[in-house]
Amino acid sequence: MTRELTEITVVGGDKTGLIARVTTLLFERSINIEDLDQAVRDGLFRMTMRVDAAEMDTSREELRRALADLGRELDVDIQVRFPNDRESRRIALLVTKESHAPETLLEAERNGELAEDGEAEIPVVIGNRGDLRDLAERYDKPFYDVGDGNGSPDEDRILDLLAEYDVDLVVLARYMRILGPNVVFRYEGRILNIHPSLLPAFPGAQAYRQAKEAGVRVAGVTAHYVTTDLDQGPVVTQRAFDVPDGASVADIKARGQPLEAEALLEAVRLHLADAVSVHKGRVRLREDADVDAQLGLPTSAREANPDSPVDGEPLQSPPAPSDD
Repeated sequence: MTRELTEITVVGGDKTGLIARVTTLLFERSINIEDLDQAVRDGLFRMTMRVDAAEMDTSREELRRALADLGRELDVDIQVRFPNDRESRRIALLVTKESHAPETLLEAERNGELAEDGEAEIPVVIGNRGDLRDLAERYDKPFYDVGDGNGSPDEDRILDLLAEYDVDLVVLARYMRILGPNVVFRYEGRILNIHPSLLPAFPGAQAYRQAKEAGVRVAGVTAHYVTTDLDQGPVVTQRAFDVPDGASVADIKARGQPLEAEALLEAVRLHLADAVSVHKGRVRLREDADVDAQLGLPTSAREANPDSPVDGEPLQSPPAPSDD
């Protein structure tokens, strides 16, 4: 029997009985709920379900119509995503001023290296400022500036664009604004961000400056899934680098930016390959994932790590000198 997991997301005002209404509708159509997660933030309710629709006794169109009707009745937004609705996955890039990360992703798409199977595209670039319009146009991408002139974005416009371009994955390619729950809840588990530190160290703004002021010897970058808690989402990939004595913030940034682009691109590839899962806040490679991934340190660095001494295991003493 083919097992087809489908994602259903409900977002709107918190209402008594809302969960029961949705789950009852699914039960009546022989749809089995495999996983259900819910949260409320700033008065906004979000429920994400993964359901087995392999034996449902209705069509996809009828299910979407029934859930849309229920959503209008309850004044909530209900979205249904079947895993094989479309072969090519669509990625929206959200950007601000820094070009290194978005350009790496756009170049990977141009070279057919964005996804292992080649079935991925970037149909739109969205900025909270207009600085990277030329970059988007150089890659023949439509660019939308949704900022107010001071960098504050219109998140309703962002949601409209994500819906218009039928986006599967949102990538914050050095997008320098915090996404509100109205966006995060609708795309939970489908938003990747790159942060310029080894999280959980130095969250928030000016992470490279924080690293310099803390006097660290090793700094790094982290690609992670976005949640409503700032820089606390599940970590996908990390890269580390040395911070030499006397390094300025600009020096640290120059060392980190290429790794930001590398770590973000790998996280995108892993997500598109469905190679990772999140369990209790930790991202794991799926057992059946056929990928060659560097989630943390490279092999050479891991092999250089000492493996002793360890508590309870005495060091091997050298042989006693001979009397001869």
